[in-house]
Amino acid sequence: MVIEGIVSFRAVPRIWGVLQRLGWAQIQIPHFTSVIHWTLRAGMAVFNAVVRTDEPWLAIIDCSIDIGTRKALVALRVPLSAIHQKQGAIGLQDCECIGLKISTRWNGPLVKDALVEIFGKAGMPQAIIKDGGTDLKKGVDLYRREVEYAKQVWVIEDLGHVAANALKAEFAERTAFSVFLEIIRKGAARIRQTDLASLLPPKIRTKGRFQGITELAQWAEKLLNLMGGQGRSKQDSELGMLRKAFRGLSQLRLFLEQFGATCRVTEQFLKLLKLKGLNQATYSDAKTLLKQLPDRSEVHARLSSWLDRHLHIQCRLAIGQLPLLVSSDAIESLFGKFKTIVQRNPQAKLNRLVYIIPLLCGTHTSAQIDLALRGCSHGRMLDQIEQTIPPTLRQQRHRILDSASSDHIPETGNPARLKAG
Repeated sequence: MVIEGIVSFRAVPRIWGVLQRLGWAQIQIPHFTSVIHWTLRAGMAVFNAVVRTDEPWLAIIDCSIDIGTRKALVALRVPLSAIHQKQGAIGLQDCECIGLKISTRWNGPLVKDALVEIFGKAGMPQAIIKDGGTDLKKGVDLYRREVEYAKQVWVIEDLGHVAANALKAEFAERTAFSVFLEIIRKGAARIRQTDLASLLPPKIRTKGRFQGITELAQWAEKLLNLMGGQGRSKQDSELGMLRKAFRGLSQLRLFLEQFGATCRVTEQFLKLLKLKGLNQATYSDAKTLLKQLPDRSEVHARLSSWLDRHLHIQCRLAIGQLPLLVSSDAIESLFGKFKTIVQRNPQAKLNRLVYIIPLLCGTHTSAQIDLALRGCSHGRMLDQIEQTIPPTLRQQRHRILDSASSDHIPETGNPARLKAG
């Protein structure tokens, strides 16, 4: 239920209770902590079973968002042939979790040390896919510079982040874009508690805004068509209220047409390469798409440069016309699923639950899960957690308060005591 249905651990006994009342299941309902322990044992056994493989593969690495005071560095293994075999974008079922590290901070040296340990166990990848984060960039550069044979490992820049940075470089500093965002913000506040709330714009993100900006551009174009052109609207009509709420949007029509057209081409570009990968055929199709943009466009220049660099990598890997994976979307999906499972915790922390991440990757039959449970005892699970997972703030709090409430009296001094009053 947790791994396939992506529900919280606390929901499992409740679901079984519903099934029992409907007469669909007659079992002894486990406590949710038992479900946690079973899942951790299985995940830990799967993670510990990672071995080297003779098949050429790529590594996808990324750091999770901050959960509590910590971040996780995760590495996935994807066969080079994954896109060709699937004939489409890869998913978590095509990946294997080979690396899992937790830290309160990540920088270049820490990332390099983690990669040394991860690839020392799983073997050397043909290439590493990563986003543009400075910590990952420095860590990978250090790894390739200091580790023997690591210079042969190519680095693939995640296409989604490259496209977002290109859009940001072209539009972020333009006055019309700042005015557009301000109109959207004020207009959304004006219609949120009205009958026009169904026309609210997509949420404007602060961090990573340009990774989902296409949806906002499409909404703006549709809203402009709905608001119409010149001419007065009827008094107290919904059209009049809409024009009043988003006053000034029509004056940005020329900018929004250019902005929307650029976003559409970028979206088609991403869809093509994420679904089919990069080889000579998709390279030619992608170049044709980019011809729709002006030559002076920053998006055109950056994406063309990215295409040339990464077609060179595809050729140097000597894989023929086998398409090259160019996106780290799989690891973003992994973090999203993990967050869905743990977000019910009122004090969410990156704790022992990270060991469910290996189970969210690949496919696992019932027989494999049974074998994993037999291969990792409860005691072994607790020992590995103690060695690899730092204590959470909640555990530290209990430890400090429990020791403070003991009857131990120091040899000297007068211990301060809290009295009820």
